[in-house]
Amino acid sequence: MTAIIFPGQGSQYLNMSMDFNDNFDVARNVFQEIEDNTKINIRSIIAKNPSDNLNKTKYTQISIFSASMAIYKTLLNELGNETIKPKFLLGHSLGEYSALVASNIISITDASILIKKRGELMHSSIEPNVSGMAAIIGKDSDFIDDVIKKNNLKVVIANDNSPMQVVVSGLIEDIISSEQIFLENGVKRYVKLNVSAAFHSNLMLDAQLELINEIDTINFKNTNIPIISNYDSKINSNTDSIIYALKNQMANRVRWTDSIKKLEETNTTQIIEIGPGKVLSGLISRISKKFDIRSIDKIEDLKKIY
Repeated sequence: MTAIIFPGQGSQYLNMSMDFNDNFDVARNVFQEIEDNTKINIRSIIAKNPSDNLNKTKYTQISIFSASMAIYKTLLNELGNETIKPKFLLGHSLGEYSALVASNIISITDASILIKKRGELMHSSIEPNVSGMAAIIGKDSDFIDDVIKKNNLKVVIANDNSPMQVVVSGLIEDIISSEQIFLENGVKRYVKLNVSAAFHSNLMLDAQLELINEIDTINFKNTNIPIISNYDSKINSNTDSIIYALKNQMANRVRWTDSIKKLEETNTTQIIEIGPGKVLSGLISRISKKFDIRSIDKIEDLKKIY
C-alpha cells in the first residue's frame, strides 16, 4: 500500500516546480487557478523571488502549496488515479492542506483561500523578532519535554520531526536563554531558525481563532482516503474529526514522528513525497526503515513512479 505525503514551510527553493509549469498544461492550470483566487503572482515569486518574498511566510506557504499541487495534479494526469491510489494521505503543517485537497475533502480554490489567510495570520500574528523557533538536534521529544519540565523552561515543542530532530517555539528571550541548558543536557546542536514567529505554540492562539472563522466558511466533503492529522497523529476518516484537527493545528505541536509510527501500524510499504525538496523523506528515514520512500520534485522524478 502507498501513502502520499506533502511538505511544509522550509522546503521552498527558487524555481521549484517551474519545470512542471513549463511542460504541462495541467500544472499551468493549477497555478492559474490559485493565482486567480489569491490575486498573488505566485509564479513570479517562485521564479524571480522579488524582495525575497519566497521566504516571507505570507507568500511562502501559498507558493509551496501551489508547487505541490502542480506536481500532484500532473502526476495524476500522467498516470491516472488508479495507478497512484494512495491508502493514506498526510502532510507536515502546511502540507496537511495539500493532503486535504488530494483526498478531495476541499477544493484547490478553498484551500488556496485558507492558506493565503493562514500565511498572513502567521506572518503578522505577533510583532516580528519578538518570538521565534530553534531546532534541537540529537535527542527525541520525550527527552526535550523532560528538560523543559525539569528546568521550567518557557519554550514548547512545535515540531516533533524525528527521534533526532525537535523544533521548539517561544519568545526570543526564552529561545536564547534555553540554549545553554539544552546543550548542557547533551543535545548535539541548537540552531535558531530564521522564522518570523513562534509557530505551533500558544503564541499562535489568536491567529488560530481567526483562521477557525475562515475554516467555518469552507465546504468540506467526505473522503474515502484517511488523513493522518498533525494535531493528534490519528488516522481520521470522519470529516468532523479532520476539521477539528485542522482547526487546532496552528497553535499545537506537529506530531510528525507519531504520525509516521502510526503509518507503520498499517500495511503501507511505500511513501511518495510530492512537492518541493526532500525534507520529509529525510526525516522519515530517521524514524522508520519500513518504507520504500520516493520523492517527486522534478519532471525526471516521474520515472520513479512509471
